Amino acid sequence: MSDGVYVGNAGVDAAGDRGWLLGHFKPPGDPRHSEDVEIKWGVHPPGDERAEWVRGEARTALLVLISGRFRVELPGRSVLLSEPGDYVVWGKGVDHSWRAEEASTVLTVRWPSVPGYRVG
Repeated sequence: MSDGVYVGNAGVDAAGDRGWLLGHFKPPGDPRHSEDVEIKWGVHPPGDERAEWVRGEARTALLVLISGRFRVELPGRSVLLSEPGDYVVWGKGVDHSWRAEEASTVLTVRWPSVPGYRVG
């Protein structure tokens, strides 16, 4: 990492930080440290779901389906991602939840990366 380059595997690296690959939570000096954006490689077994809705979201988010069937619940709307490349974007303040209808892999990008902000 001393040359400002990091090469890894999302599936391997994601296991070490609840799926998060890049964001403010990586050590300063690590090329994966960013205060601007967070990136997550989420691998979800069938039936995996967010137990509670995220309320008062402080970031904008993009969620892209890599494989599987993944449902995102938004206020007054349910979005099913069923084809690789399907995606949904929601803005600051939009509450949300999700459920993996099949074994699913999703890539999530959130911005900005907010120190101290964490939804379990």
